[in-house]
This record gives sequence, C-alpha cells and structure tokens, in this order.
Amino acid sequence: MSISPAPPYASFADLEREALACTRCPLAATRTQVVFGAGDAGADLMFVGEGPGEQEDATGVPFVGRAGQLLTTLIEGIGLSRAEVYIANVVKCRPPGNRDPQPLEIDACRPYLEAQVGFIRPKVIVTLGNFATKLLLDTKVGITKLRGQEFAYGADAVLVPTLHPSAVLRTGGRNIADSRADFVVAKRALARAAAAGAGG
Repeated sequence: MSISPAPPYASFADLEREALACTRCPLAATRTQVVFGAGDAGADLMFVGEGPGEQEDATGVPFVGRAGQLLTTLIEGIGLSRAEVYIANVVKCRPPGNRDPQPLEIDACRPYLEAQVGFIRPKVIVTLGNFATKLLLDTKVGITKLRGQEFAYGADAVLVPTLHPSAVLRTGGRNIADSRADFVVAKRALARAAAAGAGG
C-alpha cells in the first residue's frame, strides 16, 4: 500500500459520503454508525488505528474512550492537538464485541483508508498496533519488533509504528514510556519534513 496520487473519488467529502453508507462487508449489519475519521484533512501527521470500539460506534468519532484519552495525551505531549492531526482506522465499523477485524472486513475497508491517505497526503503516518502496521507496511512482523522505527512510505512520507493505546493501557509502565519515545520519533520526522519543505 502506498500514497495514491489520484484517489478514485472526486473529493474528500465524496469519499466520506460513500464510506458512511457502506455495506461492503457484514459489519454494516451490526454497526451503529460508520466511524470514518476525524481531524484536519490537510494534516501533516496522520494516525491509523485498528477499528472502532463501543464508544466510537456510539459517537461516530475515533478514539474517544480510554484509549482515545491516552492518544490525545500522547499527541499533546509532542506539542500538537487532535484538531491538528488526522485520526482514522483500518476498519470503519465496530467488529462485534471488539473482536479483531477479519481479513474480509479489512479488504472491504482498505480502499477507503487508501483514499484517505491519498487525499490527506501526510508527511508522517503513525500506525497504532499490529493491524495498521501490518497492512500499511505489508509485513507479517509484529509491532514489538517494528515500533519506534522510521520506514519510507510512498514517495515522500515516513511511517512510524507504535503500540496501540489500548494495549498500553493494559500493560502500562514500560509501554507508556516506549509510546512516548515513539511519538518523539514521529515529531522529529515531522520537523525534518517541515525543514525540507521550507528549503525546497
């Protein structure tokens, strides 16, 4: 998967409109609503998580529960707000019981995520957890071996994998410190991209 130069939608609003009415996979029958994404659609920093949970399904906004509070804290820790970044998920509908998304569901949602990345054209993408990392990097390597590293993504973006906030909440301690360190890696990548843009 890479940044598409020409998403197959006329506009970001058209993409969102189609996603909100999606019935491509069985999750459409059990969701309350589609959780498309939130934030600045022109952001330099984009986060990609796994899928909506119960609170996200109820509100239509990604990362609003306890994991979302931690994500907000980590974003603010590098000097940004949620309004200045864009947050999306691999799947846009809640898997029942918060189970892992299935391959069919990921494949059905993938065009939406690809188009989101294509429209936003972020300089840095932070993948939250295994599902987003494995999908965007097309790898089978687990998050614990990949987190905190920089990977080239597309023509001019950088991808930084980190732990999913819900996993950090379950384990705490060292993983919170690791997540903070990963966010600093993303912040430095953003600063380099900004300097390169100013120089060009």
